[in-house]
Amino acid sequence: MRPRRRRWWAVPPTTAVRAALAVASDLDEWHVMVLRPRPPPKNAWPSPRRSVDPVRMAQTKKRADLFLPPEEDPREGGPTLGDERATLVEYLRYQRLTLELKCADLGPEQLARRSVPPSTMSLLGLVRHLAEVERRWFRVRMSGLPDVAYYISTAEPDADWDGAAPDQALVDEAWRNWRTECAFADRFVAEAPTLDVTGRTAQGPVSLREVLVHMIEEYARHNGHADLLRELIDGRVGQ
Repeated sequence: MRPRRRRWWAVPPTTAVRAALAVASDLDEWHVMVLRPRPPPKNAWPSPRRSVDPVRMAQTKKRADLFLPPEEDPREGGPTLGDERATLVEYLRYQRLTLELKCADLGPEQLARRSVPPSTMSLLGLVRHLAEVERRWFRVRMSGLPDVAYYISTAEPDADWDGAAPDQALVDEAWRNWRTECAFADRFVAEAPTLDVTGRTAQGPVSLREVLVHMIEEYARHNGHADLLRELIDGRVGQ
């Protein structure tokens, strides 16, 4: 007779586990090491969870929640079976609307609130920055029109961020400029014969296809910033 082999299983003390381990061959001996909570050592530091306010914990929202009910979400209902142009345009539309949602129902002071020093990033700064991005790619690089900036200059290349002050006139101007440039870009894309039309950058020619993909990436990255900025302002989270 061969010697018995001992097998150790570290398991929680549940009836189901014990019953399963009881079904063993007559040549094997099963030993169950039951895991039980270990008491904290004396003079141990208190757990960080114990210092959390239970009322605040109850009010915390999940990031998987929806920012809006689906029936009120303006991003929903776009085409899902379109061709390449329709697909890229739809993704860009979705990202633009996400930026608007993250800025909704906020006053000038909240929109201009910056993240953490030394950063000058704010939701208002995002709107101003993306107005410049839309203008630069579609109006200047793709259409070849004069490069007349809204905010930035050689002397102040970060004026889109730095000049985002808590003033309603500046907020209205930022949204007006951004919507103007979005409308120009939409017209340009709709009238382009193909996505292979090219514009000019300092690095060389670039196709409209490449620009659309880049714009989706640009908005998606900054919408991640907008998520954190909005949560910092009023705690509102969600997709």
